[in-house]
Amino acid sequence: MDSRERERILLVDDSPDTLEVLERNLASQGFRIFTAPNVPEAIKILDANPVDLVITDLRMPGASGIDLVRHVRENFKETEVIIITGYPTVQSAVTAVKTGAEDYLAKPFTDEELFSSVHRILKALRRKKARTRPASRKMPAAYGILGESQAIVQVGNRIAKAALTPATVLITGESGTGKELVARAIHYTSPRASAPFVPVNCGAIPQELLESELFGHIKGAFTGATETRAGFFQTADGGTIFLDEISETSLSMQVKLLRVLQDKEVCMVGSTRTRKVDVRILASTNKDLPLLIEKGLFREDLFYRINVITVDLPPLRERGDDLFLLIQHFAKKFAEELGTSLPRFSDRALQALSKYYWPGNVRELENVIQRLVVMRDGDVIDTPDLPSLMRFSASQPTPLHRTLAETESAYIHSVLSSVNNNKTLAARILGIDRKTLRKKLLGNVTS
Repeated sequence: MDSRERERILLVDDSPDTLEVLERNLASQGFRIFTAPNVPEAIKILDANPVDLVITDLRMPGASGIDLVRHVRENFKETEVIIITGYPTVQSAVTAVKTGAEDYLAKPFTDEELFSSVHRILKALRRKKARTRPASRKMPAAYGILGESQAIVQVGNRIAKAALTPATVLITGESGTGKELVARAIHYTSPRASAPFVPVNCGAIPQELLESELFGHIKGAFTGATETRAGFFQTADGGTIFLDEISETSLSMQVKLLRVLQDKEVCMVGSTRTRKVDVRILASTNKDLPLLIEKGLFREDLFYRINVITVDLPPLRERGDDLFLLIQHFAKKFAEELGTSLPRFSDRALQALSKYYWPGNVRELENVIQRLVVMRDGDVIDTPDLPSLMRFSASQPTPLHRTLAETESAYIHSVLSSVNNNKTLAARILGIDRKTLRKKLLGNVTS
């Protein structure tokens, strides 16, 4: 096979018959084909998968093919577009080309016309890629972040750029998406790589102790302060401090962090003297900080200070085939740890895993694969081996009349069941701490 087997084409048309014919013909040429019946579905596919060429109908209900051309041109540098239409006009052809389409085909067109256009555009795209980006599309292995989806490749590009500057970086994303991995990648590929990297989970330290933990304290500063002790900022001097879940800090602590960012100085608890520190700050959150600002729970000035560069991590459900790469990676990892053979996943099991929502993202996937590898009875992992919440059940449909509290309670208990009632693991998957989980469970019991 030539390079076409690596090239991906997205077909967009509201006619199922047209999609079927185009898919069959182009697949016979060795291309990998995605299909979408409308523009919103096409955008979801583009966000989750690298696509080389989009072939889209011009007229569709809702957003048009021209809208999709504009979206591709403004969001994807290495994707080309062909417009096809059954209502050709000079004006629509001019508009399509001006917007950024590489070609315009009027229906009905022959297979030869279609193939000629596709081959010509992809050949030009290959030359363009060779000139502008000879490096691999894959995330560099040194980052420890596996994936080939367009979204995760963009994360890799932002990591590489952020590592070259001393600017503060805000890493956003749902719980379990790998925010600390990104922070470590930025630090260890930066000029500060030989200096300390100090991660701090702001949500895990009681607020009354957080100032002392961050900035240190002098002997006698408070009851129990029997000796002078440096804080995390002093420990990270010359290197990087990673403030994980910075949204969990109190407003008073946010004022102190703002001062550190502005003045590059810290003041130990119980002291009146400030000390200079040379620390790069990386911060992360799984919350919507602008919304917290509106509610008065997060300082706007601190937000602008930490949001110089943003790295937004996509949830696992939006990373397309990355899921299967990660499944194989974790299966190999845990099989090697146990000294057992690498298990094989049945097609049905993989399909079930791909349909699951993954609220705990990569961290949840890792935990699930570890459990499957440890608990398996043979070399093949099939659908019955999966946690119950990932399997279809005709006897337990989700009732649409349930309240939000009832739905939350059912989901919490499903997660607990999937991890054999391990509350620490369940809390991690749910993206909350054990204390919050305990409150929710008690609330469900007493309500």
